[in-house]
Amino acid sequence: MTIESFYHGGGEEKDAFLGIVEAFNASQDEVTVDVQSVPEGTYNDSVQAAAASGELPEVLDFDGPNLYNYAWNGNLIPLDECLEQSTVDRLLPSIVEQGTYNGQLYGVGAFDSGVVLYAYRSALEEVGARIPEGIEDAWTAEEFTTILGDLQEQGYDNPLDLHMWYGRQGEWFSYAFSPIVQSAGGDLIDRSDYQTARGALDTPEVVDAMTTFQSWFTNGYVNVEAQDDTPFLRQESPIAWNGMWAYATGYEEAVGDDLAVIPLPDFGTGSKTGMGSWQFGITSGAEDPDAAAAFLEFLLSQENLLTMYEAVGAPPSTDVALAETDIYSADGPMHIVTDALNEAPEIAVPRPQTPAYPTITQSFAQAIDDISQGGDVQEALEAAVESIDQDIEDNGGYPIQE
Repeated sequence: MTIESFYHGGGEEKDAFLGIVEAFNASQDEVTVDVQSVPEGTYNDSVQAAAASGELPEVLDFDGPNLYNYAWNGNLIPLDECLEQSTVDRLLPSIVEQGTYNGQLYGVGAFDSGVVLYAYRSALEEVGARIPEGIEDAWTAEEFTTILGDLQEQGYDNPLDLHMWYGRQGEWFSYAFSPIVQSAGGDLIDRSDYQTARGALDTPEVVDAMTTFQSWFTNGYVNVEAQDDTPFLRQESPIAWNGMWAYATGYEEAVGDDLAVIPLPDFGTGSKTGMGSWQFGITSGAEDPDAAAAFLEFLLSQENLLTMYEAVGAPPSTDVALAETDIYSADGPMHIVTDALNEAPEIAVPRPQTPAYPTITQSFAQAIDDISQGGDVQEALEAAVESIDQDIEDNGGYPIQE
């Protein structure tokens, strides 16, 4: 039989995935996977349109936090009875956390992600800054802010690239900056029942943390003119707040031994980091879920996880595969990312596991945009809370679909 699969993206990642599909098709004669490429920029719109017309493929890939809305709408089936338990047991805690909704596993990924600070050791040494060696050793927010000021005085006009140029329309603002909220002891929503953001996103501690964030812009520490990685690669901005992908896609090669990989600052309750990436699920319209699951089992094999790692540079989704990588192993230069993923959800925090997430991320991104441009911090967070809570109310609290 033939099963259809959507796939986002392009480049080496897509080539690697198509190679795995070809190998799966050649490995047996019972199931053939046929891949339809869907542009990443309009991917969610394409999925929604396919769901509305009853034309979803059997295998669907999706950005992790979109899973919850898809599952709530009945577009996905639980994987608990489809995948071998031994396969699930090998997955990183972060992969399982991101793929779980209402106590059931709906998505699995070939790799995960994380956010870190990259810095030039030589620049930090110029200002006498200590260089953290691990998550427990993270800079405090106050310490980090002082270092930025010292670097500016040293001649680095805008020492920090927050990659604001990635844009508000995607997931960057929520993925990269919600760890500030969580490190301050808050969250994007109250996860006890997912019914309100009030008391989570608008606490005094979160307001203080986001006021510190705003001060980086007010004081000119942030390079707001950056349009690519040039300021960091030229050491004009010697600290970059970026995803783990940057190490293998240019930073290590350009900076070499002068590159330090540092956990995000601690705003009060310990350093946190973003996590989650694209995952795969089986749609509710699949005629033979076991056939689709056979492909997912093949994708999650050690060999194929390492194939995706070589193409993407992201941490593979099992400990065993991670140990075989040159950068995410225990003594590798990116071990901070691995350490965080193994401590999910305490350090690597999944984005809120609720079908309200599309509104949550849009509202928080708007708050980040307003705050970075000098808007009142309390008002920006309150506006986000009101938008999130209104969406939840409009959807009757997103009751679990039976």
